[in-house]
Parts: sequence; structure tokens; C-alpha cells
Amino acid sequence: MPTERITFAGHDGSQLAARLDLPDGPVLATALFAHCFTCSKDIPAARRISARLAAMGIAVLRFDFTGLGHSDGEFANTTFTSNVEDLIAAAHYLAGRDMAPALLIGHSLGGAAVLRARAGIPSVKAVVTLGAPADPAHVAHLFEAALPEIRAEGSAEVSLGGRPFQIRKAFVDDISETALGPAIADLKAALLILHAPRDDTVSIDNASTIFMAAKHPKSFVTLDDADHLITRAADADYAAGVIAAWVSRYVKLSPPAPPPGTPEGVVRVTEVDPSGYLQDIQSGPRHHAVADEPASYGGTDRGMSPYGFVSSGLGACTSMTIRMYARRKRWPLSGIRVDVCHNKVHAQDAGLLTEGKVDLFRRKIHLEGPLDAEQTAKLLEIADKCPVHRTLEGTAQITTELIT
Repeated sequence: MPTERITFAGHDGSQLAARLDLPDGPVLATALFAHCFTCSKDIPAARRISARLAAMGIAVLRFDFTGLGHSDGEFANTTFTSNVEDLIAAAHYLAGRDMAPALLIGHSLGGAAVLRARAGIPSVKAVVTLGAPADPAHVAHLFEAALPEIRAEGSAEVSLGGRPFQIRKAFVDDISETALGPAIADLKAALLILHAPRDDTVSIDNASTIFMAAKHPKSFVTLDDADHLITRAADADYAAGVIAAWVSRYVKLSPPAPPPGTPEGVVRVTEVDPSGYLQDIQSGPRHHAVADEPASYGGTDRGMSPYGFVSSGLGACTSMTIRMYARRKRWPLSGIRVDVCHNKVHAQDAGLLTEGKVDLFRRKIHLEGPLDAEQTAKLLEIADKCPVHRTLEGTAQITTELIT
């Protein structure tokens, strides 16, 4: 996934640091990601979601709000409204590159910001919130003890996540006076709400309030026992997968024709975690899967093994080939089930006059419907003619080149 490091002017002219995560192929759509309160564009959840969407052909711009991360400006001078203005400035930057965003994603207070910013970004077709508050004032509980000093003195230094931040009265007044209800009701975009029931930073009640205020199309998916920052890789991967599957219904993704010589397109396999074996598999912009090894082999068992994918290919191709033939003959075949098991066996045990071990795929085919004996025998014969079967029995050629 290529990434551009860029800067653009924020609401007050300060240069905001951003990353534009791009697909390896053509850009089919663009998303804009807003991070959580006092966080940065580089939190694990943002990186994971960006990577998944980029694999689908969706470019993702994630940036640090004014005064945070690597962006210029003074955090103390910002407000919730200025965050919304930064988002609109980011959208204008993208539009200037002919990449106007069709999707907004916001995490925590960033989720509230994208709900408010939608009205100022007409290109947006869909909005996603993760652990978002229904009321920006909710964030005040993080520095509740300092509120009397802020109101009396105009500002106070508070510790958030172990880091000092200067919070001013203008920020407190702004979140207190901002109501999201009207913006949610008039969103004019599809809405996906992701929230964890055990979120102890922003309670699940906030998700219910947002959902009830929104008009259809709207969806609500639980993040189960994920924490507020979605720090666990499995939780971030799940959220990314849900967003990737959901967004294709509302953002038009029209991939170009596959490269010459690859009629089924390119299958890209990307390592997820160097400490394990989990692999992210993307076949074109619409089809995603994960591969892994069982725990007994040092994996985390979160996906099929590589040989599991080979077996599933054989099983699927067998079923499709049988169905194609029965449909053409108009035979009464009402259902097909194919069970495939793989093992390494000695060649002699498999009836082969060679040395060493070979791959043995045991295939059991179950055919449903009032078929006669002749029809059944013919369909079993046709099963052996499925393309994957022929590939496995024949000799395939694999070429390899190193891309640097």
C-alpha cells in the first residue's frame, strides 16, 4: 500500500500533517478519516482500516487535527467547530486533486465531527462512526475536575492519556453549545455506527441516541468487547472488514478491466502481523478473506490454512461444474455438497509408482434430487473434469519475480 506524506492548510492556515494511503491500482473512491480526541492519524485502528479500504481501491486521507501529532498550530486555540472546519479543509484539498471524498470515517470525538462536517462536504455518500459520542460535550468528563478552574481562569492544563494539554473556556463553551441531533437527522448519507457495549469511555447509549436520530439507510454493528481505542488487532481487523463490506453498497466502486493475461484479476496477499502467520487476502475490490495457521502450528486460527483454500477451490469448482452440466441437461438435481480433505501420504499408498510423499485430496460428493443411476454416474464423471481438478492433477507452472 503506497502512502503519500502530505500537508494542507487547516481552518486557520496552519499546515496539517496527513497520510494519503493509496491503492496499488486505480483509485475507485476516496475516504476521509478523523481521529479521536487528542489522538493522532497513526493510531492502530486508523492504520488497519485504511489498509483494508486501500486494498479495495479506496484511497484514505488521515490527518492530525490542528495542534496535534505532526500538525502545526496551537491545540489550546482549537474547538470542536475548528475540528469540523479542518475536516472540510481536508475535503477541499482532496477535491483539488480530483479525489473528493465519498466516505467519512470518525473515531470517538472524530465521529461526532464527521457527523457535523457532512453538511459541508456534498460529495459524501456514506458516514461511519466508531465509538462516537452523541453529544460533543460528552468529552468534558475527561477533564471534569478542571472545569471550575477553566471557567474561572479561562484555561487549565489537564492530563489526558498521560500527556499535558491546555484546555480553554472557548473549547468548553463550544462543545456545550453544539447539538448534533439536527445534523444527524439531516445527514443525507448512509450511516454505519460501530460501538462496543463495554466501552467505558463513551457508553453504548450514545450509539443508540445517534441511531434513533438518524434516518435510513442506517446500520448499527456491535464491536463486542473491544476497548474504546480499538487497540487489539483482531478488533481493528473486524471493524475494517465490516466497513469494507458495508461501504460497497453505498459508494460506487467500478473497477477497470483486469490486466491482460489475468482474466480473474489479481489476488493480493499481505502479511498482517510479522509475529504470526495471519494474511490479508484481497481479490479485486470486492472479495476479502484471511488465511492463517492453526494454533498448534504457531498461528492464531483466524482463517483457513493455505491448503484449506486449495481444498475449498477444488470443492467449489467441483460443485459449480456439476451444476453447470445438470442445468444444461435439465436434470432434477436439487442440491450439491462437496466435502474435501487434504493430507500428505506416501506415493505408494496412493497407488502411484513413485517415491516420496504426494498430496492426497479426498473428495466426497453428495447429490440431492431424484436422479437415476445413469445421471448420477455421469455427474460423478463430470466432477473429474472441473478445471481445478485438472490443474491439481496436471502440471502447473509458477513464475516468480522480485518487486523492489
